[in-house]
Amino acid sequence: MAPPLFHRHWGASTSDSPSPSVVVIHGLFGSMENLGMITRLLKDDFSVYGVDLPNHGRSPQLSPSSLSAMADSVFEWMDSVGLASAYFLGHSLGGKVVMELALRYPQRVKALIVADIAPVAYPRRHDDMFEGFEAVDLKSLKSRGEADLAMKDFVGEASTRSFLLKNLEKTDAGWQWRINLRGLKEDYEEYISANSVGFPPYQQPVLFIKGERSDYILPEYRETILDLFPSADVKIINDTEHWLHAEKPELFTRIVKRFLAKVSSELS
Repeated sequence: MAPPLFHRHWGASTSDSPSPSVVVIHGLFGSMENLGMITRLLKDDFSVYGVDLPNHGRSPQLSPSSLSAMADSVFEWMDSVGLASAYFLGHSLGGKVVMELALRYPQRVKALIVADIAPVAYPRRHDDMFEGFEAVDLKSLKSRGEADLAMKDFVGEASTRSFLLKNLEKTDAGWQWRINLRGLKEDYEEYISANSVGFPPYQQPVLFIKGERSDYILPEYRETILDLFPSADVKIINDTEHWLHAEKPELFTRIVKRFLAKVSSELS
């Protein structure tokens, strides 16, 4: 068995007064830090776990990898921390992984919140980012600014480069990427594939939260979503794109809290 995933835990929860557990999982090229604002807004009401996916952040490498392999890693991590079941919130690739977890291990997932992703196959969208990473010569790199300049020809948007460069760190051995860049590139087609269809539909509540201007959740995906998640509902956050939780964190968190309060009351 591989080493457990790296995680952090926030929120007051005691044996006398346990808080509902919520596991928060980031997207491609990210880490738990990308959802830090959301965990801070949730931690007073919930026992919140932030998890780094395999090949990301401080978690172990996993190769070859896939949605199912990542879901298995989360399942094994739950066992390692003694978490019998939890609510899950996943953004983008994290949403794909938590959907896969719910389909494969429904008894471990009380309910799902999926931020701006659907259980469908997607076209390639990140080749420019892979090229940007590979344009940075780590051996000769002298500064983060130099890395930003090397990426600029491939990733024009400064905010996107800033997000990608969060993976760059300086160690005693020199500059390195925290992500397993080679593994992510080799297994990329697995991450953008559709979620598994060989399992019974997940019957518990699922909330999809869509960015109004994002094209990751489209009307034509409705049938596939309901085939796999018949209790699914959707909320749209106006004037947001794919990074809706970062663009409007307070509104995003209010939607999450209302959903969890409703689901918790129904399950109690």
